[in-house]
Amino acid sequence: MGCNSSRSVDSKTSRTARWRSTGIVGLRDSKLKTFPDEVLDLERSVRTIDLTRNKIVDIPMDIGKLVNLQKLFLAENLIDRLPMHVSKLESLKFMTLDSNRITSLPDELGQLVRLEQLSISKNSLSSLPETIGSLRNLVLLNVSNNKLKSLPESVGSCFSLEELQANDNSIEDLPESVCNLINLKSLSLDNNNVKQIPTNLLKDCKALQNISLHGNPISMDQFQQIEGFQEFEARRKKKFDKQIDSNVMISSKGLDEGVDH
Repeated sequence: MGCNSSRSVDSKTSRTARWRSTGIVGLRDSKLKTFPDEVLDLERSVRTIDLTRNKIVDIPMDIGKLVNLQKLFLAENLIDRLPMHVSKLESLKFMTLDSNRITSLPDELGQLVRLEQLSISKNSLSSLPETIGSLRNLVLLNVSNNKLKSLPESVGSCFSLEELQANDNSIEDLPESVCNLINLKSLSLDNNNVKQIPTNLLKDCKALQNISLHGNPISMDQFQQIEGFQEFEARRKKKFDKQIDSNVMISSKGLDEGVDH
């Protein structure tokens, strides 16, 4: 028994040394119920943590010690909240929290100013904090499959945003500020309650190539009458023509205007 215990300690020490040298902690599908303490002890050494598909309930306050962490993958766990100390992860660029039980996000989220991708689909969010507008480097925001009734006005300050996914919510109106997202290429709002989109959206968002509004009470006629539709249509066709020229497979659904007839 003593030998087994010794081997277990040696194995743990070896694993921690490997994490420290590579900066990568990979513990997918490890049946973990808690965030590993030995990971927190790595402090400045760790840059990537992948704890996908475990049974972790809480993210410890001490996660703020991992100041060089750039990628945090925590999808498919049992997490119900983010601690405010997540704001101390000043190097964080990618955070994936899909398929958890999160009901709200802390205002401190806005302090993650280097964040480029935030994916938090399949949770129970009823709102997003206004501070999300401070994420000026955010390129991808995925909040699909939640309980959102609206997006905050401040989302229009996420000037780097290229892809916004908010399918399967209860969103009724888009804030006018989305027209400020001049780098936005893709907007997905399938299965919401959107009756109309901001009148200047297609005109002001000159990079927009894809908009998907299936399962919303907005008609194709309404959509086609919005100012800037012809220019948007030209961009969309150009994008798909390029894909076809490159022999990229695309679905028939991908070729329509993204609203139900």
